Amino acid sequence: MDADLGKGEVCKTGFTLRAFIIGTLLCLFISTSTIYANTIISGTFMAWAFSNPVALFLLFYLIIGNVLLGFMRGKWTLAPQELVLIYLMMLVSASLPTFGLVEHLLPMMTAVFYYATPENNWAELIQPHVPGWIAPRSQAAIRDFYEGMPRDSSIPWGDWIESLSYWTIFLLALHLVSVCLMVMVRKQWVEEERLLYPMMHAPMEMVGRDAGRAGRRAEFANVFRKPQMWVGFALPVLVGSLNALHNYYPFLPSASLSFALSAFRDTIHIPVAFSFSLTGFSYFIGRDLAAGIWVFYLLALIEQGIFNTLGIQSSEKLGWFSNPKAPYLTHQALGAMLMFALFTLWKARFHLQRVWGKAFQRWDDVSDSSEIMSYKTAVRGMLLGLLVMGICLHASGMPAVAVALLLVVALLIFFALSRIVVEAGVALVRAPLIAPDFVMASLGTSRLGAAGLTSLAYAYPWTGDIVTFPMASVANGLKMADVLIKGSKRALFWAFMLASFVTLLGAFWVMLYLSYNYGGINLNSWWWQTSCRFGLDYISQMIRSPSTTDAGGWFFTGLGASIMWVLMLVQQRVLWWPVHPLGLAMSGTVFTSGVMWFNVFLAWLIKGVVLKYGGGRLYRQTRFFFIGMILGAFVVSGSWLVIDYFTGKQGNFVLVW
Repeated sequence: MDADLGKGEVCKTGFTLRAFIIGTLLCLFISTSTIYANTIISGTFMAWAFSNPVALFLLFYLIIGNVLLGFMRGKWTLAPQELVLIYLMMLVSASLPTFGLVEHLLPMMTAVFYYATPENNWAELIQPHVPGWIAPRSQAAIRDFYEGMPRDSSIPWGDWIESLSYWTIFLLALHLVSVCLMVMVRKQWVEEERLLYPMMHAPMEMVGRDAGRAGRRAEFANVFRKPQMWVGFALPVLVGSLNALHNYYPFLPSASLSFALSAFRDTIHIPVAFSFSLTGFSYFIGRDLAAGIWVFYLLALIEQGIFNTLGIQSSEKLGWFSNPKAPYLTHQALGAMLMFALFTLWKARFHLQRVWGKAFQRWDDVSDSSEIMSYKTAVRGMLLGLLVMGICLHASGMPAVAVALLLVVALLIFFALSRIVVEAGVALVRAPLIAPDFVMASLGTSRLGAAGLTSLAYAYPWTGDIVTFPMASVANGLKMADVLIKGSKRALFWAFMLASFVTLLGAFWVMLYLSYNYGGINLNSWWWQTSCRFGLDYISQMIRSPSTTDAGGWFFTGLGASIMWVLMLVQQRVLWWPVHPLGLAMSGTVFTSGVMWFNVFLAWLIKGVVLKYGGGRLYRQTRFFFIGMILGAFVVSGSWLVIDYFTGKQGNFVLVW
């Protein structure tokens, strides 16, 4: 590839062979090291939120190494655009190995066999409906996956090939749909609506637009020369190192950054947790967006507190990933999220019409030359991916109507969350009600049958604990590519797919290696003992006690959608309206919004003071301080993981968020 591109083209695109090789190797490193860190080191999570800290951590040291290399071999240094390609591959990779997918997937595949007991009766209720190709069936292979294999034994790769091949095809189809959909809306979001993409400020400033060119000595970007950046960087490094040293030497002090308040007769708890990175990202969002996030979260708590005080409760049973303690609030937030997604698509209707016209009617006045794939390929790729996913789901025992509803709702949730991430820079957000639970609540479990419910349980790995997923990473990546990569970007599609494929292979390998050598039940209990049973416990309960459509749930879903529709209209037509309705869609995710709200409020408050007394000039100067806070939080967390690896220290959480 290097031979085919002139030096000017290399500088424009960064799609060089060495960049692809380095990106692939770092994706393999991310896929294996993050799982190892979570299971063996048990340290700070580096690949579990939409900010994907491990990607920014590696980019920081990659830039430093690149500059140092320039002093020895100037021609070997990477161009800024090559750094962009590598970072975007890492960004997609970091969304897959841990909470995003794989650490949930393998235990969820096999838990129905290992944890089956006479008490839960899974052997009769669920196991007969599990397709033979969706999970391994060897009792010895499953037992050793959880308990560790005997000495002088080898990992039974053959027992896993069929099921992992199926999951690889299904997941690559899902990722194809994600990439194609984000390509179809990129121009609308980036050029028409001019969204802020707060999470991309730090990496774009780190790479810089004038940070050197290929074949010349690399230089640090302007952000590294700003003293306010290093002041912001130092704060989380000092606090994080203090906490880390406390874990090594308990007589040293530590810094606690969270506490909780109670209200409504102690039925509501309001968490107050400070995060350097979350506050840093929140500084780059509009004040109306910030106000919407913290205002609607507090209003949701007040609403739930009133319900608790008055005894207004739902008898509906929701799964653990869907906030089962507040079903009405959960349905209301989901209705708001779905309406938010539909309203966003409606605003893009004229652009999507042009995309469709370019794809099937060859509208010559519509240009897709700036996209990573043509609109024709994007539309057909999305339809192909949906077809593959639909066939797989139906073959697993899911009724056709449930397949259609699951895919529509899941994609709307992914789409809404991706929009929230790129518009509001929210690192922690999750669907208030996950797609499989919505299907059960909407259709009623009696219409789905045991086979359909079992199939929905196997949808939990890719729809359940989705605190990060590739669609949002691709959306952010397309913005960075639009700004920093000039010329044709077609090769970026293959970079995204390569990153996904390589990461899946590396994550599957390390999961099996660690499980069979250490025993899964001796590793992180969240994945091997807890979360893998949530879906099975829920559907076994539904099989024993079939339910019909829940009228209360539908009412609050409609209520949330109606309120969101009204607020979106107000926000569009009333220019002075100070609270963005986006926060309503996040209000039902109690855990993630509970962590976010105070940091968003703090950034909203600081930004208001800065703009009032210093104007845009002071804001442009202070933003480097907050970029420093983001980098410092991720660098100190990742650096102490490396230290813990060499010292053998376990359980050293430096900065939780």
